[in-house]
Amino acid sequence: MSNDFPPGKPAGPLRRAPRPEGAAAPKPGAPAGSSATSRINKRMAELGLCSRREADAWVENGWVKVNGQVAEMGQQVLPTDRIEIDKQAQNQQATQVTILLNKPIGYVSGQAEDGHEPAVVLVQAQNRWREDRAPMRFNGSQLKGLAPSGRLDIDSTGLLVLTQDGRVARQLIGEDSTMEKEYLVRVVYLGTPAAASAPTELQTIHDTDPVSTNVQAVFPPAMLAKLRHGLSLDGQALKPAKVDWENPEQLRFVLTEGKKRQIRRMCELVGLKVVGLKRVRIGRVMLGQLPVGQWRYLAPHEKF
Repeated sequence: MSNDFPPGKPAGPLRRAPRPEGAAAPKPGAPAGSSATSRINKRMAELGLCSRREADAWVENGWVKVNGQVAEMGQQVLPTDRIEIDKQAQNQQATQVTILLNKPIGYVSGQAEDGHEPAVVLVQAQNRWREDRAPMRFNGSQLKGLAPSGRLDIDSTGLLVLTQDGRVARQLIGEDSTMEKEYLVRVVYLGTPAAASAPTELQTIHDTDPVSTNVQAVFPPAMLAKLRHGLSLDGQALKPAKVDWENPEQLRFVLTEGKKRQIRRMCELVGLKVVGLKRVRIGRVMLGQLPVGQWRYLAPHEKF
């Protein structure tokens, strides 16, 4: 295999992936099939260089070298192998955008379904928040590959992230992600849940009239403790959550996982009904004053 990039794909300056701490320099002729190897696209994603899909595209374009040689699709690499990225890949990545949208009720996060439009249709020039100070200008190419990183139910509102950048997607919804997501949740108390001592999915017994004002005063502290830790969904125990009263009718949830309709289902298990749900933060990025139905760019200085 030649050390040069393929004809027609000139090699620019290379970016070298960081060598894991304590790792030795790569050994010539290291066995590609050893148990410590992984596919090159997976390794590049683990290093935070790009998404797996981007890695495959870069390898196909001849923009990746392993130990000085042009990488091949599906190649197995060791943790100690030196991965270098061509400047062309870096330039392409630099043009990718991440958009923050305040999703209204009635829009789905992903693909259109049951006659409801996807939230991405709101990403239009006229819906850009006029207070957005990011230096980017909107153009149609920014819609290509723009996908939601995490769901927000059709009947929920608040912060939805759409991105072209696989690094952002992995950070927010990767299998090893522990990104905090914060929600304001308005609730009504329906009564003591059936067999409240057993943290399983059970129907609520309406043994009292629904309480919609000063819910905090009548909601049992033991049930608040279960919201924080002790519930299960789909046969799996939920991770600990931060749950506190924001005001007498509204709870603040901070989660590090995202099961389908998780907060609504958690509330049902302890006798609460959600009547309003708004996501206000993902990691260090706040919804802030972004109006409903409008969007802005993730600014260059902002990090999740």
